[in-house]
Amino acid sequence: MSAPLLELEDISKYYGNIIALTDVTTSVNAGEVTCVLGDNGAGKSTFIKILSGVHQPTDGTVRMNGDEVTFAHPRQSLDAGIATVYQDLAMVPLMSVWRNFWMGAEPTKGRWPIQWIDTKKAKAIAKDELSKMGIDIRDTEQPVGTLSGGERQSVAIARAAYFGAKVLILDEPTSALGVKQSGVVLKYIKAARDRGLGVIFITHNPHHAYPVGDRFMILNRGRSMGNFAKDELSRDELVRMMAGGAELDQLTHELEDD
Repeated sequence: MSAPLLELEDISKYYGNIIALTDVTTSVNAGEVTCVLGDNGAGKSTFIKILSGVHQPTDGTVRMNGDEVTFAHPRQSLDAGIATVYQDLAMVPLMSVWRNFWMGAEPTKGRWPIQWIDTKKAKAIAKDELSKMGIDIRDTEQPVGTLSGGERQSVAIARAAYFGAKVLILDEPTSALGVKQSGVVLKYIKAARDRGLGVIFITHNPHHAYPVGDRFMILNRGRSMGNFAKDELSRDELVRMMAGGAELDQLTHELEDD
């Protein structure tokens, strides 16, 4: 059996006396979605920053395809094939869809020092890559700000896949969306998985995670509450673990007694 695309073993991160993460272990396989769940302050942001090379772990090991790796800065993480799509999407609303897709890496014509953007090729590739994600953009000249929230997510995901991402980290992609648009994003996550990417879906919503997830890791105040395959955890159990289990029962009794 081949090694997971990405492995984290006993990852910890301390800021002085503050524990941001401790002994976190999980894995990501190609063509699978690993969901990392937790409320605010659970350690999700620190988890993302370690994988994206913004911060380095205090302890623990990160492996890609079985080989230990260290990311001293974000460029190394990106070069290794880890792409992070943050909540703000890093897009320019008034700029066209195709320009947002390329973001300064457009194909060119001519030879240095006289080169210019191959606009026709750039538009065709952007349209084709978005089509692979299941979205049909009639005119890639339209401003990306005219797209729905779910469609903007698809542009970011398609861009990452085209530029060689092997592991795609999605930071709360459904948090600011309604039910319908959240469903659209979940379809794009499935499309990315079906293209063979290893997807890390960061979310606080178990109802969004369970339909697309293959593996689930639950964080609570920097600690892992478990790392489960889908056949080891029902949706109700996932919701209960996210809600705090005993804490929720205690709160229910208190409210009923008042």
